[in-house]
Amino acid sequence: MAGIAIALDLLRKNPSSYTAHSSGFLSAAAAASAAAASVAAGTPYAYKALFGNFRIPVVECDAGAAWSEDYASSFRTASEKFFQNDVLKYSTKEYKLELKPLFSAFEFRTLAMTTLRSFLLYFLPLLEPRTNLDEDDDDFLQEAHEEQHVDYVVPLKKSVKQICRETTIVTTRRILERIAVHHVSQRMAWKLLKDVPKSATRKAGRRMPTHVFFFSVSKTTFRGHILGVAASWIVQVAIEIYRFFNRLVNSKEVGDEVDPAEQVKLLGKKLSATTIKCSASLVFASVGAGIGAVLFRPSAGQWIGCAIGDLAGPVIVSSCIEKVFHIEI
Repeated sequence: MAGIAIALDLLRKNPSSYTAHSSGFLSAAAAASAAAASVAAGTPYAYKALFGNFRIPVVECDAGAAWSEDYASSFRTASEKFFQNDVLKYSTKEYKLELKPLFSAFEFRTLAMTTLRSFLLYFLPLLEPRTNLDEDDDDFLQEAHEEQHVDYVVPLKKSVKQICRETTIVTTRRILERIAVHHVSQRMAWKLLKDVPKSATRKAGRRMPTHVFFFSVSKTTFRGHILGVAASWIVQVAIEIYRFFNRLVNSKEVGDEVDPAEQVKLLGKKLSATTIKCSASLVFASVGAGIGAVLFRPSAGQWIGCAIGDLAGPVIVSSCIEKVFHIEI
């Protein structure tokens, strides 16, 4: 810019050596070159990084200055749109993590459902009618008149233990969710904590092929169900370890001799059985969720298939191992 200004001053001092047309031409060319230089200097740095160094063609005319100003303004506007507005369209995906309360298992609705399910599990068998059709009528009438005493203490204790077990499993899962949020990537934590039935509904809207949809729902269910199975495994292992030490302590107090080596083997067998059952529950729940989402509505089918697989998986695997390897689990 300084060199162009010096050249213009020299031309003004010696106007006789040049014609009016040549001086106008040089002034127009100089103005156009200056405008082009100012545009190049004022362009964003990111443009140079994307497109490299460039040269703007300059038209030799008297309207070069006006043309360069229009070009500069239009170029500056386009670059602002590119680096401000269009970047929002191609932003990275955000993973929203929604953590449930730590003590959500003790909320009124959840605790009421757990209590009702536990009492029905252990008290319904007591309501079954008991009839002996092979006996004589006299004996049948005598038993009908007799008072039948039913022991409600044992099922009550089992129901309370089941309530404590389920609330402990849910609370342990909430702790594992918070550990996952702080120690794994945000993307993986989002996959572990996502709502699987809603995810199955979103996947159904993408019009996937049947086998792709089945595999996708099964994989999502596996990730979303793994923390629950891990919490169940941790609680069951803790219970078995507590029973192991309780047997050793009680044997010393009572005076019964208990072989520690045999108790250790028994503990290892129970821990192995717990691990196999939890793994079977996870695998069968994932497969059942995929089958249910394909056969029925995606959301309800995924939930029903996951529940059925979670219950049936340990039973099927235990029976197969007992029949094939003759090992009781």
